[in-house]
Amino acid sequence: MKLVSYKTEDREHLGVYVNGHIYNLNSCDKLIPDNMNEFLQGGEVLMERAKKVDVQIKDGSLQAKEEIFYEILAPVPHPTSCRDGYAFRQHVAAARRNRKVDMIPQFDEYPIFYFTNHNAIQGTGEIECMPDHFEKLDFELELAVVIGKKGRNIKASEADEYIAGYMVMNDMSARTLQMEEMLLNLGPAKGKDFSTVIGPWLVTPDELEQYKVAAKDGHTGNAYNLKMTCRVNGIEVSSGNAADMDWTFAEIIERCAYGVDILPGDVIGSGTVGTGCFLELNGTGLLNDPNYKTQWLQPGDVVEMEITGLGALTNTITKADTDFSILKLKK
Repeated sequence: MKLVSYKTEDREHLGVYVNGHIYNLNSCDKLIPDNMNEFLQGGEVLMERAKKVDVQIKDGSLQAKEEIFYEILAPVPHPTSCRDGYAFRQHVAAARRNRKVDMIPQFDEYPIFYFTNHNAIQGTGEIECMPDHFEKLDFELELAVVIGKKGRNIKASEADEYIAGYMVMNDMSARTLQMEEMLLNLGPAKGKDFSTVIGPWLVTPDELEQYKVAAKDGHTGNAYNLKMTCRVNGIEVSSGNAADMDWTFAEIIERCAYGVDILPGDVIGSGTVGTGCFLELNGTGLLNDPNYKTQWLQPGDVVEMEITGLGALTNTITKADTDFSILKLKK
């Protein structure tokens, strides 16, 4: 099942995406709330009701009316929190190699994550950036999960049961701001807090069963053979696979939930896949060729991310009409 959030006029709604059409779930079953947050808080009971509607629409036993005029939103427009992991060893190793430093051994000891701005979640559409963001503006190709039920001190062996679904994620990054603040051993914050993109819909785990593979040796949890690609202005710049995650989402959730509650509507990203950002691609290019022409996102660029089974997430980069700069405020 593919769940979508969308807007008609000034109201947000919850729908199911079937064969290119959106159907309002509340119109099909009045016990299903008409927004994603309340729906996720209802847990497995409401999820099963939604799946029943999805099946009935697909087999024709329910004559539902499709939505015609709408604006598609992030699947979870108002997440309760947003964390981002660091699960792909290939990306971490390449980034460190490009900086001419050794691979950090702690990567293989435990999964890590950081909190980003859950109020800056976006879906398909325009991403408006400030002037300072264009100082090495970058995409990050990731996948993400949404938590579907409350939990605490969850073991990795049970953590996949807490996942309501999967999405494409673009962890937008302003690298100059990010690198500047992290010299002080805090962050990432201002380099990340302006936009995190998720979508185009929330895909329930049952749809990914056909892609399931074994987790890497010594790791626990579900893993999936999902091709991941990113195109900028129609040109493929990144290609990877979700099966290359070294730390599974189950293991990341185990760490997230240690001593704290995770809640329905929490979003957790995987971290960047290998080759999944210009920072890594530029570093590798310059390492191999000092004359390599680096690339960063520019106003008007169209970023398309696609993951097998999860759909394609498309955004256009725009520039705010202002000259306000916090980089110029430095003492």
